[in-house]
Amino acid sequence: MTALTPAFIPGPLAKSSALVVSLLAPTGRFSLRAHAAVLPALSRAIGVDLPSRIGARASAGTIEVLCLSPDEWQILVAETDALRLSKGCASIYAEAPHSLTEISDREITVRIEGPKAADLLTLGCPRDIGRLGEGEGCRTLMDGATVVLWRDGKDSFRLDIWRSFAPHVVALLETGCAELAAE
Repeated sequence: MTALTPAFIPGPLAKSSALVVSLLAPTGRFSLRAHAAVLPALSRAIGVDLPSRIGARASAGTIEVLCLSPDEWQILVAETDALRLSKGCASIYAEAPHSLTEISDREITVRIEGPKAADLLTLGCPRDIGRLGEGEGCRTLMDGATVVLWRDGKDSFRLDIWRSFAPHVVALLETGCAELAAE
């Protein structure tokens, strides 16, 4: 089970008339590495077809998967389903060698929503946010810190941030939210 430090309590972090930045509740989180040949077996064990295009996402029930590279996926799952996913993948390891690492406590997730959400991200992210399609995601940087960026909708994003970088990135988002509110 994920243990939160007092600095990482889910809820609103910053708010303006055009933007809300919130810390989301903990989730089960895994890093999966595998060769393409074993994807069908892993897809059955996980319960969702693993996307093969970098940036593509897939979901089923409480499971959400993002393809980060030709052989790497980030998997989010309800904490209550994390053990089932882990056991399912372990049970097919002999036929489908892979690396599944639980990283639930490594990262926190921040949701950024509102008409100025993309503008806020451009303050620290070198990517062209407009080119990231709705329902896609990627690994990128936020003011030098590695993050995973999920685009959930036109004006809705999530950032998965390593806990060690979270105070810096969250402070940047809070400052940016205040600056955008002053425009």
